[in-house]
Amino acid sequence: MSEQFDLKEQEITVSDIGRNLPAARLYEEAIRFDTEASIAENGALVAYSGAKTGRSPKDKHIVRTPESENDIWWGSVNIPIEARSFEINRRRAKDFLNTRPRLYCFDGFAGWDPEHRVKVRVICARPYHALFMANMLIRPTHEELVAFGEPDYVIYNAGQFPANPHTTGMTSRTSIDLCFASREMVILGTEYAGEMKKGVFTIMNYLMPKCGILSMHCSATADRQTGRASLLFGLSGTGKTTLSADPHRLLVGDDEHCWSDRGIFNIEGGCYAKTIDLTPESEPDIFQALHFGAVLENVVLEEDREVDFHDSSITENTRGAYPIEYIRNAKIPCVAGHPTDVIFLTCDAFGVLPPVSRLTPEQAMYHFVSGYTAKVAGTEVGVTEPSATFSPCFGGPFLVWHPSRYAELLAQKMKQHGAQVWLVNTGWSGGSFGAGKRMKLSFTRAIIDAIHSGALRDAPTHRDPIFGLEIVTEVAGVPKEALQPRNTWRDPCAYDATAKRLAELFRRNFSKFEAGIDPAVRAAGPVG
Repeated sequence: MSEQFDLKEQEITVSDIGRNLPAARLYEEAIRFDTEASIAENGALVAYSGAKTGRSPKDKHIVRTPESENDIWWGSVNIPIEARSFEINRRRAKDFLNTRPRLYCFDGFAGWDPEHRVKVRVICARPYHALFMANMLIRPTHEELVAFGEPDYVIYNAGQFPANPHTTGMTSRTSIDLCFASREMVILGTEYAGEMKKGVFTIMNYLMPKCGILSMHCSATADRQTGRASLLFGLSGTGKTTLSADPHRLLVGDDEHCWSDRGIFNIEGGCYAKTIDLTPESEPDIFQALHFGAVLENVVLEEDREVDFHDSSITENTRGAYPIEYIRNAKIPCVAGHPTDVIFLTCDAFGVLPPVSRLTPEQAMYHFVSGYTAKVAGTEVGVTEPSATFSPCFGGPFLVWHPSRYAELLAQKMKQHGAQVWLVNTGWSGGSFGAGKRMKLSFTRAIIDAIHSGALRDAPTHRDPIFGLEIVTEVAGVPKEALQPRNTWRDPCAYDATAKRLAELFRRNFSKFEAGIDPAVRAAGPVG
């Protein structure tokens, strides 16, 4: 098929183009033509992304056009670029790709619901990038590939070639540019594969809300009997991946989903998991998924080709990408019914928030827009305070519309389908980091199990005087004294002072969004 395939519509003149090549062929191409690629003992393809081992959010641009200008939440997340600069970068990318002796193309889908899926074409020069996107997009059948036609969006990955810093709007030699008018994405100056994945997510974060569909940065599981879903939102370190690996439930997806009138569907065809310090004991599902067909990015190989998952000398952000069917309890196709429960995970290193609270719709919107977690104190001498982190909708770097648009959609879906929202703290209890201890994983799992069983829907609660949260006071398998954080501190006055300090951080953060938020939602924040 690849011999008859060309990319003339995209002005690509290279004749040797491998389209949707099987994993074995991409392995061969990577070993032959990519000097740094190798094969690990576990069978995964190991590749390296060069100088950039993570995303470059300050170099991400969206083209300002009349069609989308009023839709986009412009600012530090969505940095505007003029159409002329985009055209220069696109020309630069195409010219570079046309100098390559061979190219790779992958045509796939974003979105498991056929009614809402988007056709994406990826054009790249590195075999590992092609295999990565073959894992992350939904792989078409032979019949679907024959009938694929013209794509809805095209990604030109010329990451080996730099942007010209003298081009208007460039902040460095790296530029990731997205144009909704021409439905194209251009990558220059970074070979980090995650830019493609998150570029597709950004596209879906723009398109889906236009259709009344909520796009979400969350994991999703489904009940084995009823098919009803549960959503887990949470920033890095909150336990989203660990808690979604639930042997009693099916995994719909680990990172990106949409909520339509038909239910939940995964955007992706695979998973992109952090692998630093990975062990078969800590993450058995992920560990066993890293075999032939998977991509390991920026990991360190030992002489015997075993992966040293503990070695962060290249980066802390080591990653593994694999098809979702490599997870034994994956739900294929990756769709599920409307969620009964929506769970916001936070790792509160201040030790203030309760292990589990039942939220009102207004509180749900407030905490969704806030997207709070807290990181532990750093390693510098004298730094002892936890650091609060807020990311709107638990996915700030990938939003396109104002956060209020996603929050409104969440409220509509909750009301229409009777979903209950919960705030679950997987962080500290009995004091802040350094004084208290982190919540036992067994306690958090008991809470999640009780949410899924419905046991907490009518459980007794106590109203928190500062945050206004309805704290659940009885959960099977969790000591009652652990459920009310003030009671776990040796010094209740110290708890009150810390809680008021955290409440002020919430208010200060939320003030950035108040202009577009309903007054009832603004009033659902901390009151103390």
